[in-house]
Amino acid sequence: PVEELVAEQPKGIILSGGPSSVYAEGAPGLDPKIFEAGIPILGICYGHQLMAHLLGGEVAPGGQREYGHTNVEVIDPDLLLKDVASPCQTWMSHGDLVQQAPVAAMADTDRHLYGVQFHPEVQHTPCGPQILHNFLYRACGCTGSWHPAAFIKQTIAQLRQRIGDDRVLCGISGGVDSAVVASLLDRAIGDQLTAMFIDHGLLRQNEAAQVIATLGPRLGNRFVAVDASQQFLQRLQGVTDPEQKRSIIGETFIRTFEAQAEMLGEFRYIAHGTLYPDVIESGGGSTATIKTHHNVGGLPEDMRWENLEPLRRLFKDEVREIGTQLGLPEEIVNRQPFPGPGLAVRIVGEVTAERLEIVRAADAILHQELQAAGLSERLAQSFAIFADLQSVGVMGDERTYAYPVILRAVTTSDYMTADWARIPDEVLASIASRIVNEVAGVNRVLYDITSKPPATIEWE
Repeated sequence: PVEELVAEQPKGIILSGGPSSVYAEGAPGLDPKIFEAGIPILGICYGHQLMAHLLGGEVAPGGQREYGHTNVEVIDPDLLLKDVASPCQTWMSHGDLVQQAPVAAMADTDRHLYGVQFHPEVQHTPCGPQILHNFLYRACGCTGSWHPAAFIKQTIAQLRQRIGDDRVLCGISGGVDSAVVASLLDRAIGDQLTAMFIDHGLLRQNEAAQVIATLGPRLGNRFVAVDASQQFLQRLQGVTDPEQKRSIIGETFIRTFEAQAEMLGEFRYIAHGTLYPDVIESGGGSTATIKTHHNVGGLPEDMRWENLEPLRRLFKDEVREIGTQLGLPEEIVNRQPFPGPGLAVRIVGEVTAERLEIVRAADAILHQELQAAGLSERLAQSFAIFADLQSVGVMGDERTYAYPVILRAVTTSDYMTADWARIPDEVLASIASRIVNEVAGVNRVLYDITSKPPATIEWE
């Protein structure tokens, strides 16, 4: 209700993007009285269209959809677009438009209402930080005094208060998200924490050993490593649907945690490194389900523990900052994100031991070549994908009928949007040559040059 929202005395309100059309039945809405409350409001994409719709405008399908890079010309800078160069590159992701004024940005400065059709919050709108700065500082009067240390202090206090004298089991993957959660819990509750790393057999080359060697010494006898690779592979046998894979892996993780926990004593909570993009893509709030993350929608309903997700409202770049503040090693803080279901969702089709070896070997070659070319640090994520289809080739003057490996490399900081990385041709050629020569069962190498959106970073 508007009255309750106003009573919270917000500095400003941002109406986010979303998958709906404002004119569709059941589309997310709000009370138009909020526009008369004097609170600065910024509408982004769907929020831009919703403001226009509720204020008497007409929103309808555009002549064509806009996805990806779009140059915008600044006609009148005013407050929102002050100090924004023209033209400015923006990132669009929409099919509808405001018919009376098919513009990319608009404002009513008397009522402190602002709208942009593009997404200023993503990395691929370079002028976005300036636009958000203008709204937050010039329209809302914010000061920018928040910093990662404040989050750490506040979160540790909240965890202590909620957990009390109870014990917590924290799932460890080796990535920055779960490592930050474990570090926060270590500071908050000390010996009440047990961190468990489950090797599900779906990791990259030598990854399980690296995780154990890196995190084991930091947590001592509160770190437990479990090899459950055969159990996961058996449960995935014959499964091809990506959402079913994620559900099976999520449930198997929990069942493995439960079986191991019986030997470790009673726990009230289980902690995950869930981030906000995980929630968004899993269908959180009014968003569409893009893919279910195993630690969000993939958990069984009859789980015996309560969830702890202290990073649930953060993005990857924020978590990296907090990890640095907590003193985590560089190899953990800047480790490339790796999906919880692992290589299972980088195999399009059934997961088998043979296919795991193919994608694992191809992935290792990709990273070796990128490292040798000095490109690894420029990439947010890079990996190989196995596709369950075969094509004709010729090797050693003989006909082959083998599988392709698809390479994916992207640049991004927030992982909500991403652009494909421009890897030099000679590097791609070297990677492809090594894969087809060194990895049995592969006779083609492809490179994915699709941005997010319309694609996702992962294939499943």
